[in-house]
Amino acid sequence: MRALLNALVSEIVKTGSLEVIYADGARQTFGDGSGPPIVARFADARAPFDLMRNPELAFGELYMDGRLLLERGALIDLAALLAKNAVRREAPKILNVIRKGRDFVSIFATRNPRGKARANVAHHYDLDGRLYDLFLDSDRQYSCAYFDRPGMSLDEAQLAKKRHIAAKLLLAPGQRALDIGCGWGGMALYLARHCGAHVTGITLSQEQLAGAQTRAAEAGLAERARFRLEDYRDTQETFDRIVSVGMFEHVGPSNYDAYFGKIAQCLSPDGVALVHTIGRPDGPGAVNPWVTKYIFPGGYIPALSEIAASVERVGLFITDVEILRMHYAETLKAWRERFLARREEARALYDERFCRMWEFYLALSETAFRYEGECVFQVQLARRHDAPPITRDYIVEAERRLRACETREGAFATA
Repeated sequence: MRALLNALVSEIVKTGSLEVIYADGARQTFGDGSGPPIVARFADARAPFDLMRNPELAFGELYMDGRLLLERGALIDLAALLAKNAVRREAPKILNVIRKGRDFVSIFATRNPRGKARANVAHHYDLDGRLYDLFLDSDRQYSCAYFDRPGMSLDEAQLAKKRHIAAKLLLAPGQRALDIGCGWGGMALYLARHCGAHVTGITLSQEQLAGAQTRAAEAGLAERARFRLEDYRDTQETFDRIVSVGMFEHVGPSNYDAYFGKIAQCLSPDGVALVHTIGRPDGPGAVNPWVTKYIFPGGYIPALSEIAASVERVGLFITDVEILRMHYAETLKAWRERFLARREEARALYDERFCRMWEFYLALSETAFRYEGECVFQVQLARRHDAPPITRDYIVEAERRLRACETREGAFATA
């Protein structure tokens, strides 16, 4: 088994410097010796066997369980080394075989009927709210921030994200907006406060619903920002604007037509919608099995081709697409550093295994965006192709107005 593992790692790690120490003290080096050295150690003799059975799943499990330890370098360094070596290269044969089986299973794993969708959301978003306060910004924006200038803090970049999305929505005071997957209400509260909209936010998370309702009441916006526990498939009203930030990843490919069909049904004839979602750069494919098992059950990252095909089938127009590159890498870097700085508080909430799991999740995600090309799609939709302006100048102009409004009213008044 050791020989097979050495052969696999040798096929992956061509550049960099990685040393692996086995439980009996034997050592094996990989790479060309360039860059900072990374030393990993297996804590028990069975760990290499478990890794070879399903590398993409077992890598994270071994780290969570303290069976894979870093003697030199940090987890982010090891994750980055592996990611940089894997970019745009054919995967080893054994991984291709495992991935073919994974892709088949993914067809069933990402079917998200109402009951399963609610359970999947609860698995991640109904964790102790104090955990999210350890690493998110003050507005609890749990999606990609927008770094529109160098040196921005996480809070500034998340505010810029809300501003950027609001500008694309072309909201006028008094218009009705729907926020699908509203989280803790930050986006909806921004649209209500700074755009004068009447916003309905829907979520499947009891914890997020309670938090959003409390924040709306404390901000004096309960009449303009209402929240309810609801599956998007059950929404019936008509809205002038629809926004969905970081929720589409939980829909699943078999439900894409239902999702975009619901947007088409609920959007007014001259309305505008904006879907902000993580996206794949290399076509359809399954999610990492460790992420599916431990972090986002039922989750799926779409390719732009999958989004476009479904939008075409339901009769909507794609009126603008923006691809945010590297923004999520910087967001995740900030989250990871903030989490590690307060790791002991997380350990008090849960335990050491949870902390190692969360660190692995943040490091794995960061390297996917930094080195493997994962990105964020912001897709603007309309029922009429002439609903938004025909040039993009309006986005900059609207952002300027919104920035001035934030200054007058207080950018973080709803935080």
